[in-house]
Amino acid sequence: MAITASMVKELRETTGAGMMDCKKALTETNGDMEKAIEFLREKGLAAAAKKAGRIAAEGLVAAHISDDFKVGAIVEVNSETDFVSKNEDFQKFTADVAAQASVTTATDLEGFLKEQWLIDTSKTVEEVLVQKIAVIGENLSIRRFEKYEASNGFVESYIHGGGRIGVIVEMATDNVSDSAKEAAKNIAMQIAAIAPQYISNDEVSEEFKEKEREILKQQAMNENPDKPENIIDKMIVGRLAKQLKEVCLLDQQYVKDGDLTVGKYLEQVSKELGTSITVKRFVRFETGEGIEKKEENFAEEVARQLGQ
Repeated sequence: MAITASMVKELRETTGAGMMDCKKALTETNGDMEKAIEFLREKGLAAAAKKAGRIAAEGLVAAHISDDFKVGAIVEVNSETDFVSKNEDFQKFTADVAAQASVTTATDLEGFLKEQWLIDTSKTVEEVLVQKIAVIGENLSIRRFEKYEASNGFVESYIHGGGRIGVIVEMATDNVSDSAKEAAKNIAMQIAAIAPQYISNDEVSEEFKEKEREILKQQAMNENPDKPENIIDKMIVGRLAKQLKEVCLLDQQYVKDGDLTVGKYLEQVSKELGTSITVKRFVRFETGEGIEKKEENFAEEVARQLGQ
């Protein structure tokens, strides 16, 4: 039987499942609407679709580093509630997604979701996600991933707060000793704690600096309305320099030794290793950042988990 667009539309409106899933269900059931609905329910797709509108702003960040430390990946997988992020099944799924990301060839999330799931190649990443939604009973979302492959050096990671914040950092060096890895871990911890935006001042665009100048100048003018503009301009030079030190990793005060900057710390490590070690790039994920969270109290969260 030929599957028409109107049939797909009707099934989609009835179940809330995705268009491609509806088309597949109708094809598998030879156009029988009732059997197609049962097909989607059995696969957990209809139930998952109903949850898709809920805000998934909690969850976990996980990282996966290859045995040779040459490849690293970081992912954020979201859930609706913090309650679920503590679920062992959800934690394992997030770790599996990170492992998947470490071998992915996808360059974007859409491609990643369409890839075969490593643990069961008969399913795609997206199909496994949908099944997990049906099992756990909340809307889940693989929000983002990043993968690093080190050509001259290695990749290290750090996860803070049980998965609230995660960092992977690529170090450029020809020394991949335990001491070098320890230094990289310290750098990743620094990034997790202080959240720099750049490695060094050289990376900061003139556009960013000019925007900061304008903001700092307006602040200074509001604080000192009687001072002439030329004095204000001199005042903001120091303020801008201080601002840049806060957003540039190498200029930040090193959290483990306040007498050092991160740059000076890496100079010390390089001397100890007998070779240069530098930060090539990094990425920092914080769970739910930028997502508007729905306010719920703990009692409501528990009631939902119990299906009340």
